Amino acid sequence: MHLSVTLDLPTDAATAGRMLADPRYVEQKVVASGAIDHQVDVTGSADEAFTVTTRRALPSDQIPAQVRGFVGNRIDVRLVEAWDAAGPDGARAGTVVVEIAGAPVRLTGRCLLEPSGPAATRLVYDGDLHAGIPLFGAAVEEAAARAIRGALGVEQAVAERWLADHGRAEQP
Repeated sequence: MHLSVTLDLPTDAATAGRMLADPRYVEQKVVASGAIDHQVDVTGSADEAFTVTTRRALPSDQIPAQVRGFVGNRIDVRLVEAWDAAGPDGARAGTVVVEIAGAPVRLTGRCLLEPSGPAATRLVYDGDLHAGIPLFGAAVEEAAARAIRGALGVEQAVAERWLADHGRAEQP
């Protein structure tokens, strides 16, 4: 299943890149996603290439009842975003991988951060979601897609609050 989600950030791409590389921001978005347990690791820096790795345990009530037996009471999700260094305009590209431990569910794709106007940036996640579960694969893929879209919707709200609290780019 193909999945594409776009977030619109009210700041320039350089500021957005610094936010994405800030472990405090990453922790806020993970906690806001409903994680009952989590770990955040950011390597590199916003001035160069950086990688964000998160692990979070989420309640399994987000997936269909008929497939909860595959994962138990919680879903352990590992997400890795590997961002390239920014270009002159602050734009950057990267890769994203989401895996659910104990279940053959994986999203692989690209992420893109690009200016979309004065003090506006677009963050795009685009990839393929696959659940290798006979008979229930399509249902699991749809549930996982809903959960990912929901988490990214939460990320939009957290990013807006973060930017309001930590400063936006200067308006031209």
